[in-house]
Amino acid sequence: VQTPRGEAYSAAKLASYRAANRPVFVDATAAWCITCLVNEDAVLSQPDIKAAFAGKNVVYMVADWTNQNPEITALLKDNGRSGVPMYLYYAPGAQKPNVLPQILTGAGVLAAING
Repeated sequence: VQTPRGEAYSAAKLASYRAANRPVFVDATAAWCITCLVNEDAVLSQPDIKAAFAGKNVVYMVADWTNQNPEITALLKDNGRSGVPMYLYYAPGAQKPNVLPQILTGAGVLAAING
């Protein structure tokens, strides 16, 4: 399922992409999360960030926690968070994701996906 920004998150899809050695960026967000909206507008929707994701063939998954989805709640807990925003970058072959800060910068996102 495509969302306006990316593919809807599911643990099964994430596992499938990781098994295929694809890099994956997970954007755990919610409609009521002001920080999420600011990060999306100021960083994630910027042309240079989108181009970098495309250039690295990064799967962009949106984990929409607006209605407190239990699968996303589990993802948050697994990564030491109790709420959104949470940004995870799974590099190909990495055991654990890189957990990005709650306040994103373009440079931080690019550094994460460029290794």
